[in-house]
Amino acid sequence: MNISVILGSVRSDRNGEKVGHYITKKIQDRGHDVSLIDPIQLDLPLLDRMYKEMENPEPKFQKLQNMIVSADGYVPITPEYNHTISAALKNTLDYCLEEYFFKPSAIVSYSVGSFGGINAAQHLRHIFAELGSPSIPSSLQISKVHEAFDENGNLLHQEYEKRVGRFLDEFEWYLTALKSQREQGTPY
Repeated sequence: MNISVILGSVRSDRNGEKVGHYITKKIQDRGHDVSLIDPIQLDLPLLDRMYKEMENPEPKFQKLQNMIVSADGYVPITPEYNHTISAALKNTLDYCLEEYFFKPSAIVSYSVGSFGGINAAQHLRHIFAELGSPSIPSSLQISKVHEAFDENGNLLHQEYEKRVGRFLDEFEWYLTALKSQREQGTPY
């Protein structure tokens, strides 16, 4: 499968990059291809037009659209800012729409607090539902993210290993089920 991991923070000292690289490696270890969508690397401006509305999209928009359309599913990595997702993540997601249809999403959230960004994860479910990319029932929260990884992005709290395994098992089930259904056709 092709999976797009989408980073949701553009802060200079962001923890999401460590989380994203950890999740990317776990997905690759299962034999999947991963595209890491990083709004910093793509240098995405505030949304003015969706990709489909652009007359001559710049290469960075073409790259983003290709990573979205070619994916079989999505793993957004969201921080929690003021009990919701970041503006950078929402901006990144909104460049596309139909490209997400009938492909599952699996939400990873994090925060420096004890609840691991659960409020952001719940808001993100609504957004992905509107994008036509249903979220799997489970989500993965990483509490006290600043203590969960070292400066090189290595996991320090091994209790996450089992949780990540179950989370990705569920995601793979949905990836397989929805891909099979897409191959038979979609309602539109």
